[in-house]
Amino acid sequence: MGYDWDWTGGEREFKRAMDLNPRAGLAQSRYSNYFEAMGRMDDAIAESKHAREVEPLLLIIGATLGRDFFRARQYDQAIAELGKSLDLDPNFAQAHLYLGWVYEQQKRYEEAIVELQKGVTLSGGESEMAGALGHAYAVSGKRAEAEKALLVLKERSTQHYVAPFDIALIYAGLAAKNSMFEWLEKAYEDHSTWLIFLKVDPRFASLRDDPRYHDLLRRMKLPD
Repeated sequence: MGYDWDWTGGEREFKRAMDLNPRAGLAQSRYSNYFEAMGRMDDAIAESKHAREVEPLLLIIGATLGRDFFRARQYDQAIAELGKSLDLDPNFAQAHLYLGWVYEQQKRYEEAIVELQKGVTLSGGESEMAGALGHAYAVSGKRAEAEKALLVLKERSTQHYVAPFDIALIYAGLAAKNSMFEWLEKAYEDHSTWLIFLKVDPRFASLRDDPRYHDLLRRMKLPD
């Protein structure tokens, strides 16, 4: 699913994993990723809820449910679920990342930036965290900070791996559409992980009237 974009094969393997172990909560949680990529958010949420019932203390499962609600635009429910993950572990970087995404969509920009800065710090500066923070800077009007984040990621990419998707995300926040599509194309060539969720990511809503967006989905064999 994640790299080959073989959606039928990916779903088959998820189902096989759950047949072998019906209490494999992480497999159920990952199956929700498939539904997200397909745009089937009700199914994604249902699968994540089932996974959490099986393994209520596994942090990534609770955070994934919060992320499902975020991508379904159910922001209050997302905040509630991510709060549960942070109650279990206040230093769980992924939950801070997703909470920052939610606050940003609610235009609670300062709170979003605080959460995303925590994600950057707790993750040791992972590029997905830095890209999300750069995007938040951009949409909140902090253009200089966003451009600095962009420069840092580009410089880092000369020495270490940086997913092109993370750079495209900052350009999306800056409303630099041509540069954004240039880096989304690099993400396509690279099979960047987050690209499979493009159609359900609220941060890319502005590109959906562009034929390049629909062409990208077509080449990834995703339903438009």
